[in-house]
This record gives sequence, C-alpha cells and structure tokens, in this order.
Amino acid sequence: MIVLVCPGQGSQTPGFLSPWLENSDYLRLVEQYSEAAGLDLVKHGTESDQETIRDTAVAQPLIVAAGLLTLHALADVGHPATVPGIAGHSVGEITAAVGAGVLTEDAAMRFVAARATAMAAAAKATPTGMSAVIGGDVDALLARLNELGLEPANFNGGGQIVVAGALDALAQLAADPVKGSRVIPLQVAGAFHTRYMAPARDALATVAAGLTASDPELRLWTNRDGSVVDSGSRFVELLVGQVASPVRWDLCMDAFAADGVTGIVEVAPAGALTGLAKRCLKGTPSVAIKTPDDIPAALELLHA
Repeated sequence: MIVLVCPGQGSQTPGFLSPWLENSDYLRLVEQYSEAAGLDLVKHGTESDQETIRDTAVAQPLIVAAGLLTLHALADVGHPATVPGIAGHSVGEITAAVGAGVLTEDAAMRFVAARATAMAAAAKATPTGMSAVIGGDVDALLARLNELGLEPANFNGGGQIVVAGALDALAQLAADPVKGSRVIPLQVAGAFHTRYMAPARDALATVAAGLTASDPELRLWTNRDGSVVDSGSRFVELLVGQVASPVRWDLCMDAFAADGVTGIVEVAPAGALTGLAKRCLKGTPSVAIKTPDDIPAALELLHA
C-alpha cells in the first residue's frame, strides 16, 4: 500500500511555487485558490520573502495550495485515484481532506484561510512560542512540561516532540533541558495545537458548520490518534479540534506500519514528512515531490 502524505506549516520556502506555475493550467488553478482564500498566492509562492511567507495567515493557504497542485499533477497521470490512502500533518490534513474527497478545493481554501486568520489572531493575543525537543525520556519531558506550564504540540516520532507555551517557560526548558535532550527554538508566531488556540478552534467551528463534507473515498488517517476516519463530517470536526490539540504524527506512522504501507509519497512542499519516515519507518521507500520534475519518481514508486 502506498500512502500520500501532506506536509504542514514550516515546509514552505521562498519561490517554491515558481517551477509549478510555469504550467499555465497550474497558474490558473492557483489564481482560483487565491480568489477563494482572499490572498495573492501566486505572488506569495514566487516573489514573497521568507519573513512574509512565514506569517501564519499566508503560510497555511500557500501550503495547501501547493499540495492541491501536486494532487492535480498526479491526477493528470492517473493518480491519486489508485492510491489507497492519504494523511496530512497539521494544516496538511486540509490537503488530505481534498485528496480523499471529503472537501472540494474551494471549500478547503476558504476553510484554510479562516483557520490561518483565526490562529494568527489567537497567537497575537498572548506572546507564546514553540521549541523542538530532540531526544531524552518522553515521560521525563512530559513531567517537566507540566511543571513549566508547557504543552506537547507535535509528537513527530523519531525522538522529536515539539512543545509550546509561554516564552519564559520555553527559555527555562532550554536552559535546563531534560537529560539527554536538545531544545531548539522554532521561528513560529505562537503556541499552535495547544490551549492557546482555543479561540481559533471556536471561530473555526462556525466556519465548519457551513461546509458540506463527503465521506472519504480513500483510506484517511487522522492526526488525532492515527486512526482511520470513515465519516467526512467527523473528519471536519477533527480538523476544527486539531488546532488546539496535539498532532500525533507518531501514531499516524505507527498506523502506516500496522496497515502494511509499503511506500510514501509526500506532496509539495515536500521533505519534512519523508525525513521523519526515514527515521521511523526505516526501509520504507519514499519520494518527496518538491517540483514537477519529481513526478516521474513518484509514479515509479506508485506503480511499484
């Protein structure tokens, strides 16, 4: 079984859409996504600098737009219709919802724009941040986070947990880390996937109430706990709750292994999830689609 995976925030780089938009059909698609999201995604994907595209309100729609372009590129050659499964990391779950047939592209772009705006507003309300913790005992780390009032935000697998909360508490963790661990501050605007995002979750619930969701056409795993979701409306509920709860990508990868996944193809802007898979699903072939030039390698794995 080959699974498509869709990356989350932080995967974008300046100009990364440029190779895709050399194709006039894809340019028109991004113009449509821009209209739905209320942002000039063509400009942000080709001209905007790192600081601009790091802004949550820009980054999230941009990442989903890139993922949708990749799905179109695969569909143009007969995929992902024959791919049995799909999953996304954080905002990548919105891309996965489209790939699985749960949401239309227009609905997904409107939803991700609302998500990005709400999360950016919640982040501005209280100064918070995130740090990646590499290594160390997980139980000891969780106990230390509890002492400091911090929360685990992303369980990424491979000994990596992203933690979030107040900036002074993150500084204390960095100054006195759990034995055997390394703390790396991340350049993000707030404590995503924690209690600090509760206002964004509540705002998204209103937006989600106006969406029409279809049941998945592909096997669709959730960040909530790595389980497979059969109901489209349930998946949208999970998308809403996800902004204020931890991303359990580690459990998704455990589920891939248990379900007999034999290969992983990551949609643009790719690299992060295939990197995690190399550490956690050792020996499983993977392809990261960063530009249209990577499509042939993805097809080779899909056909295999």
